[in-house]
Amino acid sequence: MKRTCLLLVATTILGIAHAQQLPEPYATTPTKRSSKVIGWPEGKTPIAPAGFTVTRYAGRLNSPRWFYILPNGDLLVSESQTSRKKSANDILLFRDADQDGVPELRDTFMTGLNQPLGMLLLHGWFYVGNTDGVYRWPYTAAQLHITGKGQKIMDMPPGGYNNHWTRNLIANADGSKIYVSVGSGSNNAEHGMAQEARRADILEINPDGSGERIFASGIRNPVGMDWQPGTKVLWTAVNERDSLGDDLVPDYFTSVKDSGFYGWPYAYFGPHEDPRLKGQRPDLVAKTLVPDVSVGAHTASLGLAFYTGRAFPEKYRGGAFIGQHGSWNRSEFSGYKVIFVPFRDGKAGRPEDFLTGFIADAAKNEAYGRPVGVIVLRDGSLLVADDAGNTVWRVRVGK
Repeated sequence: MKRTCLLLVATTILGIAHAQQLPEPYATTPTKRSSKVIGWPEGKTPIAPAGFTVTRYAGRLNSPRWFYILPNGDLLVSESQTSRKKSANDILLFRDADQDGVPELRDTFMTGLNQPLGMLLLHGWFYVGNTDGVYRWPYTAAQLHITGKGQKIMDMPPGGYNNHWTRNLIANADGSKIYVSVGSGSNNAEHGMAQEARRADILEINPDGSGERIFASGIRNPVGMDWQPGTKVLWTAVNERDSLGDDLVPDYFTSVKDSGFYGWPYAYFGPHEDPRLKGQRPDLVAKTLVPDVSVGAHTASLGLAFYTGRAFPEKYRGGAFIGQHGSWNRSEFSGYKVIFVPFRDGKAGRPEDFLTGFIADAAKNEAYGRPVGVIVLRDGSLLVADDAGNTVWRVRVGK
């Protein structure tokens, strides 16, 4: 008994395991509860922990979702949304040369894109993850605009269930491979698996688009991707499936194993079989990997950035920030915040709230905004893309 207790204590302290007792499917009736975004009143901001200050880095945007920092420090922001007709389909550029949190330059970097999300600069090429494929353009250092149609190096199945049209990009350390995240085209393969080819995957390609292979599969909607500092381990934030109840299925944050299978659509959070596909693929259910960290059911965890700066207190260094866009398939709202996952000795700990205050009035289903992408600036401050609030927020230490 003593040895068992010590093991449990050690596991809790180190955050090695985040095992939890999952409820049975349909323990609660699947619910639809959407928020109404009312925007941010003058002087109102999200709320950070004591010792931090939140300011508006940029406003009057059109659904800002994702970030990329160029070598000269310029910040790129992709603007896009589910409705193709309403989507800005562009990338903005912000230049804050003195790093005071107030950009001196705001310009349109690219236009005419197709629901862009991920961005990447590699070997003199600028890459964009449009919903229908990966494109690239020649890039010159510090240029303010990119024009032209670009070269399509990879076809992708466009669109997807709910917000699964996003395509994120990240390269490995030596720039020899690019990883492309592709969400599922459905909730739980209700249209058949033939419709899900090359979806619910993280794909690996060469910089010219050749050599495509599935790096990891069964990942329902991986969006945020980042490399754990000091390692060659890729991590991702994942949206899990809907309509199994309030607390199923937990979204998760996990290291990604090469050739690993994470369950979708046959199983979830390890070998828990989805009752809607019972008995169809027991072999895949049995091989389903357990994710590292549960981040709550229906939180719509999207943004991901490991903290590589030095400005935040020691506890944040090497940990991960995750932007949670917020629930719609739950009787009580979940998500609508940025959480932080601490790391100790390279192992993930338990998530904690970092940036809150996005819910205006839960009783009225009102929200000020909804966080998505997160990124760490050179000065160590954190930026948060609030697509519904049309704002980019900056979080820094001090007043």
